[in-house]
Amino acid sequence: TLSLSPNAAIAKDIEAGEQIFNANCAACHAGGQNVIMPDKTLEKEALETYLAGGRNEASIVNQVTNGKNAMPAFGGRLDEDQINNVAAFVIATSESGWDE
Repeated sequence: TLSLSPNAAIAKDIEAGEQIFNANCAACHAGGQNVIMPDKTLEKEALETYLAGGRNEASIVNQVTNGKNAMPAFGGRLDEDQINNVAAFVIATSESGWDE
């Protein structure tokens, strides 16, 4: 039998996520930073500290979809696949390090 993780069924494309990030998120989060709330960056340690639910794709999907504080909700602008791809990109890039 084949064992799949819960996220295995969701096809994610990090390159597509990067394009969506650059078009929709980079105005405030260029280079993994945060121009509105400088402590709450997309760096690994900041995501672990500040992201509701911890540093994982599900928490990023939730925040991107619903927004929080100064961050607007993107659930009406991006579809589920686009949001999943952005979440995969942010997790991968926070792991490898943002190019400042």
